[in-house]
Amino acid sequence: MRGVDALVQVSQWPVRTVAVTVLGLDDAPDAGTVRELGRTGPDDHPFRLASVSKLLSAYAVLIAVEEGAIGLADPAGPESSTVAHLLAHASGLAFEGDKVLAAPGTRRIYSNAGFDRLAEVVTRATGIAFADYLAEAVFEPLGMRRASLTGSAAAGVTATLADLRSFAAELLAPTLLSAATSAAATSVAFPGLAGVLPGFGRQDPNDWGLGYEIRGSKNPHWTGRTNAPTTFGHFGQAGTFLWVDPVARLACVTLCDRDFGDWARRVWPPLSDDVLAQARPQMVNPSA
Repeated sequence: MRGVDALVQVSQWPVRTVAVTVLGLDDAPDAGTVRELGRTGPDDHPFRLASVSKLLSAYAVLIAVEEGAIGLADPAGPESSTVAHLLAHASGLAFEGDKVLAAPGTRRIYSNAGFDRLAEVVTRATGIAFADYLAEAVFEPLGMRRASLTGSAAAGVTATLADLRSFAAELLAPTLLSAATSAAATSVAFPGLAGVLPGFGRQDPNDWGLGYEIRGSKNPHWTGRTNAPTTFGHFGQAGTFLWVDPVARLACVTLCDRDFGDWARRVWPPLSDDVLAQARPQMVNPSA
């Protein structure tokens, strides 16, 4: 495994424990092969994922859609809202609780409550507690042995770098979802909606897919300046993030044990830019 020198910088971050992995998707000669390009930090240390949990929960919801247990157009959440609205933070639900702040499809209102509603929808449809469904549908088939959900589907997953490496590889080359569902989930849902990106202020538009935040033209942002607009992923208040850049065919997972703050706004984008600068050439010319 070749290293990515950019990862050395995380040793200077103001955190106790940090773990990072960079993955790449080969075009040729083995199209569809995901390989690890660099890694630093412990592989088996459990980290709170906070809102990165939403990526995992959304994946389980999308699997439930493909299984026919629920549909994206099924009513869910506030009146006139659907499963798709909840996944895309377009239902109008407030961050927490039952208060409705806008009509569905009119504003991008980031909502933990919406993901709790999604968990309830899946549980009612399948008869399986959402934490168990998530484990059976996502964690077990991907070999995420240390991952577990305790509490809210919006922010309650604990997992290791090894677990998230498996999930990031799945996002680069899906095996549990069809290509059509994956494409729909990583495309902008309900385009043109403005809203607040937590930690980074009002964005217009505040693009989101079905569970994935989409970089678009947002500024400021937690990814790098050179990440493609189609980059999708999520960051968490626990000091975690996962992004996939489909143009560069790269994914980066970063986990640490310090809550998000000014320090993260300062160091995360340069890391992403340096990862792209150093890892992308390895994908273009692996033997270089």
